[in-house]
Amino acid sequence: MATEAKPTLDEHGTAANAEAIEAWDGPLYDRFVRFRHLLTAGLGMHGEEALRLMPPRSGERVLDIGCGFGDTALRVAGLVGPHGQVLGVDASPRFIEAARREAEETGVGNVRFAVADVQTTPLGERFDMAFSRFGTMFFANPVAAMRNVRRALEPGGRLVMVVWRSKEENGWVYRAQQTTERFVSKPEEYDEPTCGPGPFSMANADTTSGILLSAGFADVALHRCDLPIKIGADLDEAVDLVMSLGPAGEILRLAGERAAHLQAPVAEALHEDMAEWAGPDGVSAPASTWIVTASARSQRREASSG
Repeated sequence: MATEAKPTLDEHGTAANAEAIEAWDGPLYDRFVRFRHLLTAGLGMHGEEALRLMPPRSGERVLDIGCGFGDTALRVAGLVGPHGQVLGVDASPRFIEAARREAEETGVGNVRFAVADVQTTPLGERFDMAFSRFGTMFFANPVAAMRNVRRALEPGGRLVMVVWRSKEENGWVYRAQQTTERFVSKPEEYDEPTCGPGPFSMANADTTSGILLSAGFADVALHRCDLPIKIGADLDEAVDLVMSLGPAGEILRLAGERAAHLQAPVAEALHEDMAEWAGPDGVSAPASTWIVTASARSQRREASSG
């Protein structure tokens, strides 16, 4: 049976990420639930490639950063076996509630979950490996967050994370944004919360390498992964997805009632612009990520040995 994690939580240190946490625990959570069947499968392919490239070992302790619904933590728990342990953390209480509930239902005994803002929360234990599938791009201060992860790793511990490459390399979001912006642009003022720096904050290889090196990691490497993702059983569902999530979805969400009259023409244009991706098995669109690997090996030792 899954148990509740007990890291040293800092209840007063989440101000820097407050808006992003509000977004993930509110409107974004609701939309992720709605499209979970697509997102888990599509994003899961990139996560599986990361686990193939750097698999956790039997008996290891693994930290899953930004674990969401907990499906990655459960997957890793199976890989480390009964003598290993997995802690899944997420800043959204609603995601963690769902993860705990599903872990209880599956009866997996070597996985725990905790609500924690990795940028500000001392994790209170040590791990052999840190893993993240699209969970590290939203920190207000990514160096502080990744330094906290580095401190939680045993000497020689490994990091593997999946992050988006540029919007231009991810047609399913970029084309939807371009189409939507023909009708409406992101408002300068809005009341809705946003998800911090956004999903493409680690798209630049030099930026991401710099963040990890500044956080104390060594042996940083980025591996390109191009795998199409299914975004709908048909065009109607695919259009619904991109109008709800991603850059186009954020533009429409933030515009709110001011853009309500544009929903129909935007949807019609998206149907036309995304039609080439539709096939007998649904709508599959280009997607490109970085699988980022690094080591908690001391950079000082690396310099002296070189």
